[in-house]
Amino acid sequence: MSELANQAVTKQLNHATETSRIMTMVLEGELDRRDVQDITDMLARKNLEGTVEIVIDFSDVTHFDYRGVKSLVARAEAMRAQGGDLKLSGLSPYLHAIFRSAGAHDSFDYFSQSGDAVRSFDRGVLLYG
Repeated sequence: MSELANQAVTKQLNHATETSRIMTMVLEGELDRRDVQDITDMLARKNLEGTVEIVIDFSDVTHFDYRGVKSLVARAEAMRAQGGDLKLSGLSPYLHAIFRSAGAHDSFDYFSQSGDAVRSFDRGVLLYG
């Protein structure tokens, strides 16, 4: 793994119960291509451990390498095939533009707050505000 873990770029907050395995991954800083690969690798490991409902919180991310968007989309599709989902929260207008220009504008459910994304798993509803 690159310096991602060493720099405390990611924090994980579990909102899991015995019947629900929802995890929120909080990202921080400027995320380059290597960091994005580390993130998708971490998501794959979490899936193997049984976590198939994940929220990625981008509230503290200042840049996300556009070349990593497609791998994130592929990971989300794999999670959906397992009956889960990957939802994104806290994207700034700049980050939304990166995802849009990379062709992922309709590949994710986007939320302003991570708590709304977590609750959407329980309710099965889409909330964006």
